[in-house]
Amino acid sequence: MSGKEVNDYLTEGMYGTRLPKEEERKKYLGTLRERIVLALTVGQVMSDKGIDKLEDAMKENKGAKLLINGHVSSRFLTEEKALANKYNIPYTIITDETNETDIGAVLAFDYAVDKEDIFVKEIQKEDESNIKDEKNNSLFSKVKKWFK
Repeated sequence: MSGKEVNDYLTEGMYGTRLPKEEERKKYLGTLRERIVLALTVGQVMSDKGIDKLEDAMKENKGAKLLINGHVSSRFLTEEKALANKYNIPYTIITDETNETDIGAVLAFDYAVDKEDIFVKEIQKEDESNIKDEKNNSLFSKVKKWFK
């Protein structure tokens, strides 16, 4: 027999048709990475840190759709839903009980756009820690000068 074996037909009947890049689909709320314009982590969605970037991406990509992680409480999603309604972008809440992902929301198309950088970088935390380090170093250096 060429092509599919009997076991392949049985497996497909029991578990459904196997999708290409299944692990990638589980991570990105059912879509492929090549289709994504912008992806926000659960933490960014809950704290609204990437909301400005999301709004900019929605302005530029009118034909996109918003996929939202259903494991995030709905009280944290009001800003994202309001933006989607404002720019007439359909949104879907994806709740997959068998898979967990750290992705909170994804703005994506139904076709490939191959955007290289899809994540919002958390620059604020790095800048704050650098400022704290500079303050600590300067305070430490002042105290150190007193004892010289």
